[in-house]
Amino acid sequence: MPQMQLPMFPAGLTAINQNIGFQCESGKVVYFHGHLPVFEHDADDVQSFRLYTSQLIERGTVRQGEIVKSFGVPLITVKRYSKVLREKGSKGFFPPRRARSAPVLTDDVLRRCQDLLDGGKSVPETASEVGVLANTLHKAIRGSWTRHRLSSRPLKIFRVAVCCWRCRRCWQWDCCGTAWRCMRCREVTTG
Repeated sequence: MPQMQLPMFPAGLTAINQNIGFQCESGKVVYFHGHLPVFEHDADDVQSFRLYTSQLIERGTVRQGEIVKSFGVPLITVKRYSKVLREKGSKGFFPPRRARSAPVLTDDVLRRCQDLLDGGKSVPETASEVGVLANTLHKAIRGSWTRHRLSSRPLKIFRVAVCCWRCRRCWQWDCCGTAWRCMRCREVTTG
């Protein structure tokens, strides 16, 4: 795969044409129209750079060749992202992250996992019994990329090293997951 050619932002004010210029200082690139700043982005934010330079080209403020000379990027890249702006708008520069589906989680496997989780097994136990990675099953529970929505069982009660102020016994998190409860005197606190 060819290596991406990043834009170069030299220090100091650089003119793109007689009206538009840019300046890079302390990791920020600021674009000027005359003497007024009109746009700013981080020096390593390539998507914002592509969006703004494409907007300048589409509005006729600068030409494609001026962008190529000023930033040292290939002409075909400038043309490509001008086309993205025309066809998809500004959302085309910031696409949502695509989640991949897990080919190991078929309908039968998902149903079996849900039955085991409903039966009280933990996620790692279910994953080892079905033959998938526990991480894959956790992603299926958190994400919406499975056909069947999986749900894990409610939280177990567990002990922690916090003592009750009244009887000095250990507190535990109640099964509803809403409060801390003392094992001996049943004193309750939230948080």
